[in-house]
Amino acid sequence: MSHKPLHIVILSRNRSLYSTRRLVEAIEHRGYQATVLDHLKCDIVIEQDNPSIYYKGELIKGVDAVIPRIGASVTFYGASVVRQFEMMGVPTAVESQSLVRSRDKLRSLQVLARSDVGMPKTVFTNYSKEVKKIIDSVGGAPLIVKLLEGTQGYGVVLAPTKKAAESIIEAFHSMKARVIVQEFIQEAKGADIRAFVINNKVVGAMKRQGKEGEFRSNLHQGGSGELIKLSKREREVALTAAKIMGLAIAGVDLLQSERGPLVLEVNSSPGLQGIEKTTKKDIASEVITYVEKLVEKNKSKKKSPKNKASNA
Repeated sequence: MSHKPLHIVILSRNRSLYSTRRLVEAIEHRGYQATVLDHLKCDIVIEQDNPSIYYKGELIKGVDAVIPRIGASVTFYGASVVRQFEMMGVPTAVESQSLVRSRDKLRSLQVLARSDVGMPKTVFTNYSKEVKKIIDSVGGAPLIVKLLEGTQGYGVVLAPTKKAAESIIEAFHSMKARVIVQEFIQEAKGADIRAFVINNKVVGAMKRQGKEGEFRSNLHQGGSGELIKLSKREREVALTAAKIMGLAIAGVDLLQSERGPLVLEVNSSPGLQGIEKTTKKDIASEVITYVEKLVEKNKSKKKSPKNKASNA
């Protein structure tokens, strides 16, 4: 690496969050400078050939790389700030386009469906009156109803019977809430797998089990995590899903089913707490190693004769 210490910006709304704190520690451990910026307090200045960002009135400069930690509720503005850094020639650990794509649950599923990865059967409609047909399309009850904007297990409902499914879907439709209806994978027994992918490599994996009587395995919902060794197929599917979504850093959620691993979701801002605690691995450090590679790649690109000619 260069003699001048790297300046890495973490876009996060709260510097005391576990993931943000760990990334700061990993950056400073290498003797680099870490700056945490609340993306909602960044002002984007759009000017021909001179894109810039101001934070609380001060011009942001001298940044070598950005690590976005953008919450789902502020994706639009957060992605705009990431895009502005990209316009300024600063490499980002998660690209703005991939961030936006991953947050659109329906688009993600459509993109994944074109590839060699299994998925639970899913139906999305425009408030259709054909509720019985929707239920039959995913193999009947029990089934899962998910709010398109839901996150961390919130807005996910298990409908145990056909009658309950009809009531839930109709209730969401009457509120003009966009939902997807998904096949329930009974044999998964309320558990899923979180594979943490960095730069086309699974750096850690855990099995998350929902608490007693709970089908959602999210740790935020009181689930527990245990170390798991992925099968060859599970590893392949996790890497393929991250690659298809264009994410160099991703949390890929898989279900173990009778027809092989099924992709539930690909998360572009996966939390570090559960995976580090379960695997006892320094995942934050792995993220910084990837960021170092990004910076080196960016420097070589700027030095290349082809680039100099195009800038002349």
